[in-house]
Amino acid sequence: MRETTEDAVGTRLAARLATLRAEHGWSLDELAARSGVSRSTLSRAERGETSPTATQLNRLCQVYGRTMSRLLGEVESAPAPVVRVADQHMWRDHTSGFVRRSVSPPHMGLRAELVEGRLGPGADIAYDRPPVPGLEQHLWVLDGVLEVTVQEIEYRLEAGDCLRTRVWGPTRFRCPGPGEVRYLLAVVLP
Repeated sequence: MRETTEDAVGTRLAARLATLRAEHGWSLDELAARSGVSRSTLSRAERGETSPTATQLNRLCQVYGRTMSRLLGEVESAPAPVVRVADQHMWRDHTSGFVRRSVSPPHMGLRAELVEGRLGPGADIAYDRPPVPGLEQHLWVLDGVLEVTVQEIEYRLEAGDCLRTRVWGPTRFRCPGPGEVRYLLAVVLP
């Protein structure tokens, strides 16, 4: 059976999560306490038996001081100046149906990156904290409708609308339907 690009990224992500925990000298129990992700989920994710959900991965990114793009970029091949669409890595949260494509993978010397997100009708993702406090985000809806909550303020964004914000607390992304929503997220480290 041939391994897909998505499978390969998942395998490398599992290894990177295990390495990060080891680099910090934390036990699974300690990481569970710091992240709010259960010990069993962490163990299964590090062994590649399951892929963390977007919410769980966000919590781990916060603990490790990385954006999701930066963490996923660490498990992808070295960045190139031009990233062809066929080489833009995708990650899928099978629980929520969230699909994330790294349009411009992060580079250690740069502060900004572009991410395409897709959510199906009814999909709802809540992040209890940003991966990096003060993260600047520019969210541009390409197709569909997206309901976003940032700092307890709710926004309804339609195709062409752009929301610019700094993220300090919980956020929520919801696709009310009837079709999927596709958006571009520019992420800038503080």
